Amino acid sequence: CRSCLVKYLEENNTCPTCRIVIHQSHPLQYIGHDRTMQDIVYKLVPGLQEAEMKKQREFYHKLGMEVPGDIKGETCSTKQHLDSHRNGETKTDENSNKETSEEKQEEDNDYHRSDEQVSICLECNSSKLRGLKRKWIRCSAQATVLHLKKFIAKKLNLSSFNELDILCNEEILGKDHTLKFVVVTRWRFK
Repeated sequence: CRSCLVKYLEENNTCPTCRIVIHQSHPLQYIGHDRTMQDIVYKLVPGLQEAEMKKQREFYHKLGMEVPGDIKGETCSTKQHLDSHRNGETKTDENSNKETSEEKQEEDNDYHRSDEQVSICLECNSSKLRGLKRKWIRCSAQATVLHLKKFIAKKLNLSSFNELDILCNEEILGKDHTLKFVVVTRWRFK
């Protein structure tokens, strides 16, 4: 699990399994989140996801920080309540108990909204391409540069995302870098 890896990497810079050097000085920046495995674990262990979210909230509140992904510190139960009212829905108790499994599945899937978020300004430096209508995007810090390339290619109706290069401070970014990694290593200004 991540907490075990973090404890291990505070003292070591190698993989605990195969002993290959992860990074000489900052191995913690090179461990990634395995979403598929985490989803499997959450489905296999009842109540684990809720317990983890509660621990995360308590941790951030103890530090006096805003919980990443929260909208002004809402809790999960009020978030669901507000979502139904935002959409103009008012459900009676009888109707809410008769939700289909499809609606429940959609509620459980937060589409990475609870992840740490990154706001990015996408500007076109090429005369061959037109700019985007909306140049600001907010997405999960776990998204990769490749995700951005695919998004931009789709928005600009390009045949292939391989035609694009994404730069940060005049430096081409690797396609496998997460946006969190880019923020930590390349971002010079807030």
